[in-house]
Amino acid sequence: MATTKDVVRIAAVGDIHCTKTSQGALQPLFEQASELADVLLLCGDLTDYGQPEEAYVLVKELVSAKIPTIAVFGNHDYESGKQDEVKQILTEAGVRVLDGDACEVKGVGFAGVKGFAGGFGSKALGAWGEEAIKHFVHEAVDEALKLESALARLETSHRIAVLHYSPIQATVEGEPPEIFPFLGSSRLEEPLTRYSVTAAFHGHAHNGHLEGRTISNIPVYNVSMPLLKKKLPDQPPFHLLELAVDAGVVNA
Repeated sequence: MATTKDVVRIAAVGDIHCTKTSQGALQPLFEQASELADVLLLCGDLTDYGQPEEAYVLVKELVSAKIPTIAVFGNHDYESGKQDEVKQILTEAGVRVLDGDACEVKGVGFAGVKGFAGGFGSKALGAWGEEAIKHFVHEAVDEALKLESALARLETSHRIAVLHYSPIQATVEGEPPEIFPFLGSSRLEEPLTRYSVTAAFHGHAHNGHLEGRTISNIPVYNVSMPLLKKKLPDQPPFHLLELAVDAGVVNA
């Protein structure tokens, strides 16, 4: 008796910033992802201003994506206050938009949240002082709790975290240090460790590093499309991760 393995290929990209005039601009990206991967992850800032008109353009572009598509929102997707309408448009087109939710594709589990800011490690902002500061910190805490809850629902051998904000400082380095606190929060890191996540993907930091590691050595990938285009100009602008997944037991 032997256990056979299937390979599941994940294409991940963030910060595609679809605008009202993006017709045709994103189709080649989605076509390439469909040819090379089994599932596509969109790591926030799907639109430029969070407008429904932009979401309709994105839906037309996504017709060229012939694989399951999973997404989380980024800060830009909230700009117009119409995030619920944008989510409905994408959901009706078949995109699985995660916000504290989890799903499974080909035996791989995905848990997604937008995440939030607040900084990293000992320099992270604490919930002390003015109410505005406390509300800011509680937003980051709530996002981390949503991620933890989503990961807890997965029973797959591989768990993938889909984020917009970074859970570690390493992948935002390259940006001005003054804005590090607004690029992510280490509060997102603890759930990754607790649930032995295989990998985490995020965007948001257009000038960061492509890869880093959590304290527990979990790989974290910054898949911001502007960063990928700058660092890897000769490759398709998405990160491709291959995972071996049990396909079943066969007689050997």
